[in-house]
Amino acid sequence: MKIKAFAGVAALALAGTIAAGSAQARDQIQIVGSSTVFPFATAVAEQFGQKTDYKTPVVESTGSGGGIKLFCEGVGENTPDITNASRRMKEKELVTCQEAGVTPVEVTIGFDGIVMANSVQGPDMDLTLDQIFLALAKQVPVDGKLVANPYQNWSDIDPSLPAEKIEVLGPPPTSGTRDAFEELAMEAGCEAVPGAAEAGLEGDICTEIREDGAYVEAGENDNLIVQKLAANPAAFGIFGFSFLDQNADKVKGADIAGIAPTFDAIADGSYPVSRSLYFYIKKEHVGVIPGIEEYLAEFTNEDTWDDMGYLTDKGLIPLAADKREAVASSAKEMTPLQF
Repeated sequence: MKIKAFAGVAALALAGTIAAGSAQARDQIQIVGSSTVFPFATAVAEQFGQKTDYKTPVVESTGSGGGIKLFCEGVGENTPDITNASRRMKEKELVTCQEAGVTPVEVTIGFDGIVMANSVQGPDMDLTLDQIFLALAKQVPVDGKLVANPYQNWSDIDPSLPAEKIEVLGPPPTSGTRDAFEELAMEAGCEAVPGAAEAGLEGDICTEIREDGAYVEAGENDNLIVQKLAANPAAFGIFGFSFLDQNADKVKGADIAGIAPTFDAIADGSYPVSRSLYFYIKKEHVGVIPGIEEYLAEFTNEDTWDDMGYLTDKGLIPLAADKREAVASSAKEMTPLQF
């Protein structure tokens, strides 16, 4: 009850500031969060700005974790209205939001695959999940014991792989792509490694990324990773399918377990490293910061996010029609996120 009361007071205070015509009153939607969702949110923001009388929203790429942290700081025009996320908000993050008087409304926008890509000039790769784990894990089992990862070249893991140095550019811990990669690739790969359980390889150990230079945290700018891969054919990068799709002239995706990262394989779930994408609306700002409901309407318009919508041209894998209808309806009703 105290949380709800605080949220109501904060929202009224924010509304009063704008109604009074304060110089600090904000009339432009502010969006933060995932670098993977960034191109989709930017495309919608541009369409929204062109179609309506509202200002084009400001969209910043801060990473999923960083965006949620900013979003959950509280209610007021110095906090974001919307945060994008390439993984679902965690229960502890929801609690943090609620304690600050923030009520998140969840909108699932579609699917994305996480790819391991390299330059089109580099070797073709078909990797198993256990090979990915052995290439990037901080500790691996050797002769029944956990040791610091000794593998320097891909061929050290499997002679059929290139005799090239393991060099992978990837996202930092604040990234939703990193979270999803650790869960979908590292944990699954860990379970597939022979002798893993006997050596005590389980739990959080499975998601620890090596820190000896083989994995390079490349920040939240996926476009920068693409540029670096184009300049270094021996390196690989980890990012969302949309960036692979938009840069097919520069980079190519490795097959994983014999499945290529394609639109259809991600949509039907056969590609092993796939995840849902989201954005969260701050309910307390709806009707106070102008245009939020209209932005939501643009994002959930069938011409935007269906099979032939303009976001598919950006690489978004759409939800099924019945799922889109359910998500749009729940979002329009501003149904609070619950676990």
